[in-house]
Amino acid sequence: MNKNDLIASVSDSAELAKGDAGKAVDAVFEAISNALKAGDDVRLVGFGTFSVTRRAASEGRNPRTGEKIQIKASNQPKFKAGKGLKETVN
Repeated sequence: MNKNDLIASVSDSAELAKGDAGKAVDAVFEAISNALKAGDDVRLVGFGTFSVTRRAASEGRNPRTGEKIQIKASNQPKFKAGKGLKETVN
C-alpha cells in the first residue's frame, strides 16, 4: 500500500472526499513528524509508539574500496507495534 492507496482507503472508510482524506492523512503525518522532531514520543494505544533514538558516531568501511569512513551520530525514528496491531496481524 502506498500513500495514494492509504488516502483512498481512508476516504472510503470515513466517507470523505479524497481531497479531504488526503489533507487528513498529511496532517497526521505532519503531527507525528513534528512531535518526534520536538523530542516527544507519539503513543497510539492499540496501534503502537513512535519514538526517536540516538545513534552514536561509528566507524565504517566503504564497500567498494575498503577505506575507513566516519559515520556521524544521528537521530533515528523508531516504531514499536502495540498489542492490538500485533494481534490484528497475527
